[in-house]
Amino acid sequence: MQGRPTIAVIGGTGDLGSALAKRWAAAGYPTVLGSRSKEKADAAAREMNASHGSAVSGEDNRTAAAKADIVVIAVPYANHEAILNEIKPAVTGKIVVDTVVPLVPPKVSVVQLPPDGSAALRAQRLLGEAARVQSAFHNVSASKLKSGESIDCDVLVFGDDKDARAIVIDLANAAGTRGIDGGPLANSIAAEALTSVLIGINRRFKVKGAGIRITGIPTGQPRDPA
Repeated sequence: MQGRPTIAVIGGTGDLGSALAKRWAAAGYPTVLGSRSKEKADAAAREMNASHGSAVSGEDNRTAAAKADIVVIAVPYANHEAILNEIKPAVTGKIVVDTVVPLVPPKVSVVQLPPDGSAALRAQRLLGEAARVQSAFHNVSASKLKSGESIDCDVLVFGDDKDARAIVIDLANAAGTRGIDGGPLANSIAAEALTSVLIGINRRFKVKGAGIRITGIPTGQPRDPA
């Protein structure tokens, strides 16, 4: 990849997907919104460009994935498997960032993890080893990302490819959060489970967008590359 990589946000017309896309477009990343409907993606891209002066385009999911260097999955858990199967032919060799949390209505504040252990591990199994699956953005709310302001929240990034983890940490930083290396993909289970805990905290304390902060790590602290 030369220059800034092109990012496809699958689910780019949804709350989290559109909020991330706006942040990355504003940071200078070429961004493609993916949707099951190209017309819907086009309309969302036009609105985003008119409001923010960005250069965002819209495509159907598979075309968006094919055009990108990095593919971000920001879809409801109920659609997770179908979307992964749809884009699988277009993501070989690419970084795939899975933001999906296995929330099962109506008890979304109760941790309910899938048989694979986590949504991210299921994504890796479905896409195969040719895709460089990373997991991130589970514990930052769409409302905070939409605010346009700097966010007092850390984003844990998981993956079995340390170089890909570093790239996704950079994306988290570009989105106005602080990316933290959370280690291998298997550890994604912790962040995915924590989302349900945070939903419960939001309800009990009547707040919006409770997040996480990892203490004791100074900004700019170099990480162990292991």
